[in-house]
Formats: sequence, structure tokens, C-alpha cells
Amino acid sequence: MNATLKKPLMDEALLAKLTGRLGDKATIEKICSAFGDVYTAFLPDIIKSETNLDVEVAYLGCDRGHKNDLVADLGGNTTLVDATLRNWSQNITLACGNSFVITLMEHLLGASAEMVEQPADRLLSVIELELAVMVFDKIANVLRSAVNAPGGFEPALEFPYAFETRAKPAEDKPDEFAAAINMSITLSGITSDVSLIVPQAALLKTSVTAPKAKGLSAKSSEWSDQLSEQVRRSQVTLNAKIRLQDLTLRTISKLAAGDVIPFYDRGDVRVEVSANSKELYICEFGRSGENYTVRVKDTINSDDDLIRHLMN
Repeated sequence: MNATLKKPLMDEALLAKLTGRLGDKATIEKICSAFGDVYTAFLPDIIKSETNLDVEVAYLGCDRGHKNDLVADLGGNTTLVDATLRNWSQNITLACGNSFVITLMEHLLGASAEMVEQPADRLLSVIELELAVMVFDKIANVLRSAVNAPGGFEPALEFPYAFETRAKPAEDKPDEFAAAINMSITLSGITSDVSLIVPQAALLKTSVTAPKAKGLSAKSSEWSDQLSEQVRRSQVTLNAKIRLQDLTLRTISKLAAGDVIPFYDRGDVRVEVSANSKELYICEFGRSGENYTVRVKDTINSDDDLIRHLMN
């Protein structure tokens, strides 16, 4: 009898264990706890040295499973970064709750702890995303300093993106067994979640060591100065407001296409220019060629006041 016997495919988990891509529960939990200890000890010191702000970091435990599932379990109000660390892992995801970035921004803009309130659940603004870049850079550098990846390469981070905008994983690409190292970070009583989602293949070949503090802060810089420079390079939408002559409601209700409403001012027409609802300049209305224009006559706020407002 001619019959073709097909061998059953090996169980995915068993194959992953045999090839060093899946560890047992106790081993993974021990490695993740070692990472938690490193972050608890060193991340607050880094933020303190660069911002003079006190934060608390606590290890909350780990979750195990397929990487895409672990990322999907993070939930909303979270910003993510995809990262790689040469000679260690090409598939790292870092996550930080938006509340921490928003609260940190408020402090860098001069708010005191008493003024800070629990932020609303929302996406980060453009400027807050720039701050998130720096936050994730510190998180990634603690990771780099804690692992035994040869070569001492710097982490490579993509630009942060909202959890809600995460692209759907490709169905034809195999997922990896990973672990989520879960922590909380607290600033001025506002607590947010921080997670590192790392393939177990990388964790299982890792000897976690406490880094030297000086090595983590070698590139220390003033975050507020960096934010100010980023704001100065940002594109800002300006709005111009011109007062028109007062009209009665009866007249307004009868206006039709083609009717003309005169400006309130006679002679030079006063224009108030604002950005983000903040009045910036007093201008006069004019025209240059085919373009209507405004000419700045006076400023309303100092440069520093303007920068601080736009950073919000």
C-alpha cells in the first residue's frame, strides 16, 4: 500500500524552548526582576541629575507571551517606541504612559508640585512628543548599560508614536515569545506605567549588571534648553483678528452674499495676531502686491513668555 505519512509539525513552544527562544517562568521572572532592580535604582537618579526633579520607579512584575499580544495589552493613553540594540535585540518596544510626559512637561515649564493635577487621557502634543524622545532615550540607555551586549553600541530608537496609531502586525511574519518588564514611575503624585517588551531570546542570553552611574549621565544636558530650541524650530499657526463695525442683529440677519462690512478703525486698521490663543503682536493691516499683509507695530509678550506658552 502506497501511503504518504506526514510527520506532525513540532509544537511551537517546544521548538522555541529547544532553540533558546523561550524560557521557563521562573527564569524569565528572575531576569525581569533584575532589570526592575536596575531601573528602580538608576532611572530616578538620571532624571534627578538632568531635571532636578524627584521621581520614584517601582517594579511591578512581568508578563510573558507573544510580543504582539503583550504590546496590544498595554492599552491606550500610552506612547510607544520601537528600538534596536545591536548585538542584543532587533525587536524591542518601549512604552511610557502619557501622564508622565505631560507632568514632566509642566514641571519643565515652571509648574510647582502643588499646581500639577492628574492629566486628562489624551494624545501627546507635538512638543510633548519631542520631550518623549528624551524620556525614551534615558530609558533605553539604562537598558544598554544593564545588559552584556558586546560592542557597547548605542540603542537605535524610532520616533515615538501613540498606541492608538500602532500599525497592525503583518500576519505572515512570525511573532516572537517575549516578556514585558512592567514598572510604574511617579512624579508629583502622578503615577504612570513604563514597560519594556523584549524577546525572550535576548533575555535568556543576558547577564544583568548594575551600570555605573557616571556612565549613564555622561551626556547630561538641560532638558528645558533642548525643549526651547525645539519650540523655536517648530512651525506655528498664526491667527489675525480685525474688529469690524458694530451692526444691529436686524442688519446682521439680513446680510447676503456681496454685502460689505466696514472695518471698525479708520485709517490704519488694527490687527491682533495670536497663536495657540495667545496674543502676540499688535499689527496694522495692509497689502503687498497680490497678498494681504499685517505689519508688526508692537509686541504683547516677552520672548520667554511666548516660548513658555507655545510649549504648552
